[in-house]
Amino acid sequence: MEDRLLSNARRLADVLQQADLRIVFAESCTAGLVAATMARVPGISSHLCGSAVVYRNETKTAWLHVSADDLANESIGPVSEEVAFAMATGVLKMTPEADIAASITGHLGPDAPADLDGLIVVSIAHRNAHTPEIHVHHTFRHQLTALEADVVVGQSLRDLRQHEATQFVLQAVTDSINETDSPG
Repeated sequence: MEDRLLSNARRLADVLQQADLRIVFAESCTAGLVAATMARVPGISSHLCGSAVVYRNETKTAWLHVSADDLANESIGPVSEEVAFAMATGVLKMTPEADIAASITGHLGPDAPADLDGLIVVSIAHRNAHTPEIHVHHTFRHQLTALEADVVVGQSLRDLRQHEATQFVLQAVTDSINETDSPG
């Protein structure tokens, strides 16, 4: 699993380098694993601005200006497109040197409500090169596939899901940049 994560991190690093982009992350359920994985790539400091690990709702509000009302609203809540969007745009606004931001929020268990168990939401925001505008390129709801039956000795379902979620973010950002930079 680690080799696959590092391979995806290297692929994203190559895409960032080719596009001459800098990235920043806002991470909740992955608790910094996305940025830590990227940091394993030699030379990434030219393209990785950092990561805001905003695990608690109060931190999301204080650091990234995520609406406390949205977080408390039962029909929105912390695992939602609205919150992922606010996290991505918030961290991009707070990081003027970054061109792109990716956020992730989710519920990896245990003890998750059934409708949220293993659900992640990822949002990718780009800064317009010609104006100070920020626009969201993609927001994804993704159900993780890792189950208790997939756990091996020395690992927890939560660990497995954090790695799967990190893998998803790395691939989603790579795809987003490739789509943005492709002609037509």
